[in-house]
Amino acid sequence: MVADTFTHLRLHTEFSISDGLVTIGPLVKRLVELEMPAVAVTDLANLFGLVKFYSAAQLAGIKPIGGCDVVVVGEDGVLTPLVLLVQSEQGYLNLTQLVSQMYTSGDRSGEPRLSDKDFEGKTEGLIALSGAQYGDIGQALLADDIERAASCLSQWLRLFPDRFYLSCNGWGSRRRKLTSSAYCLWQSRIMRRLLPQMM
Repeated sequence: MVADTFTHLRLHTEFSISDGLVTIGPLVKRLVELEMPAVAVTDLANLFGLVKFYSAAQLAGIKPIGGCDVVVVGEDGVLTPLVLLVQSEQGYLNLTQLVSQMYTSGDRSGEPRLSDKDFEGKTEGLIALSGAQYGDIGQALLADDIERAASCLSQWLRLFPDRFYLSCNGWGSRRRKLTSSAYCLWQSRIMRRLLPQMM
């Protein structure tokens, strides 16, 4: 397998306190060994390791992609994990605003979260990856609710025009179902009806 055909776009480090074990130094060393050209570090609800990661990756000749895993609470109360990747300087500025907002507004009693309204005017320069089977679209697809999936997708495409991607994680039958349902969503009359409105 050629290493430069794959780039991690969702990787947690030691700065993702609840699930990260990877430390920056050994990560960069291993990426060099595997001849990987780039990697995205998307720690949970924080950018604490971004400067350390960015500096180490650049020194090693690896393209650093900054990002963050966030949780978004929809108007219906559904929690959607979302991966945000920095595409430009404006994207970095928007991401820092969004991450700060998670800690300075809203419910402070639990996990830092954003509401879908928090993204208004703050998505330029950011790429968003859906929460796979755990996100609003994935949950709708797994429930065979193409109409709800299309509605959720329409909302994300409005916020991230040409910069929102469906992600598919996991293995086995759930992944196959999610993948085939995503294809059905794309082919559905509902999406064909929505797309001209979004363009």
